[in-house]
Amino acid sequence: MTAMQTAPRTVSAFGVWVMAVRPRTLSLSIVPVLVGLCLAWVETGRIDWVVGVAALVGAMGIQVGTNLHNDAADFEHGGDGPLRLGPPRVTALGLLSAAQVKRGAYLCFGLAAASGLILVQSGGWPILGVGIVAILAGLAYSAGPWRIAYSPLGELFVVLFFGIVAVGATYWLNARNLNPAAWIAGTAIGLFAAAVLLVNNHRDVESDALVGRRTLAMVAGPRLTPLIYDALVLLPFGLVAALGALLPAGHPWWLAYGALPIALLLVKGFAGHPRARGLNLYLARTAMLQLAFGLLLCVGLLL
Repeated sequence: MTAMQTAPRTVSAFGVWVMAVRPRTLSLSIVPVLVGLCLAWVETGRIDWVVGVAALVGAMGIQVGTNLHNDAADFEHGGDGPLRLGPPRVTALGLLSAAQVKRGAYLCFGLAAASGLILVQSGGWPILGVGIVAILAGLAYSAGPWRIAYSPLGELFVVLFFGIVAVGATYWLNARNLNPAAWIAGTAIGLFAAAVLLVNNHRDVESDALVGRRTLAMVAGPRLTPLIYDALVLLPFGLVAALGALLPAGHPWWLAYGALPIALLLVKGFAGHPRARGLNLYLARTAMLQLAFGLLLCVGLLL
């Protein structure tokens, strides 16, 4: 593959920043907060909407900040070269400078920190620690001496921060306890997010190898990676049954199984799909699977 990244013929300044934040996957930070809020409602019968909005702003701020910082840092490390098959990145296209994109990232991290002050007032110092670690992880994803994105640990960090921590912290802020249901739900949601990253890394194995990356997809190889993907998108449906056993009777948690046909179609298609630009569609559809699963679970929790 030698195709170069090409910029859209006409794009506004606003459109450039929209492209930079990667809107098709922003649901990865929205869904865990919603699930955490709905679980808290099951436990307490109420939701603190100020805390909920602050948690949502904080989670999205960290995701967008991580995306922007990744855009700039990958360009500086030569990671967005001509072999890259993913969607175009604004720094590599020359639409924005690395310095501009990094300033945008720091602004988003600052917004997340500001919203975190509201959460600290509600949840105390443990929430401050969680917020600091989450922002540092966002910065360390693509920069620093141990770049997470350049290691096989990326998917693990995604499960942790886009699943367990996001759902668990949101739940804690509203219910003030550490119910195992929150950790189970967080793991399920995080596994879908990890599947999105796995698709991304599987697609970019060749270009990643040129810049010294050693992602999970590279370590696992082309035969094992589809099996890992299968596990990441199917295990949540087993976890939701365990979650249902912990919930009060009467909540139709099983509505989440409405997303299972989507998962099965993705599993079938991903297994035989070559590492090509067509995997971008699987990336977006895997994010949509998490959104469908999360929203259906939320409906089941609220009914």
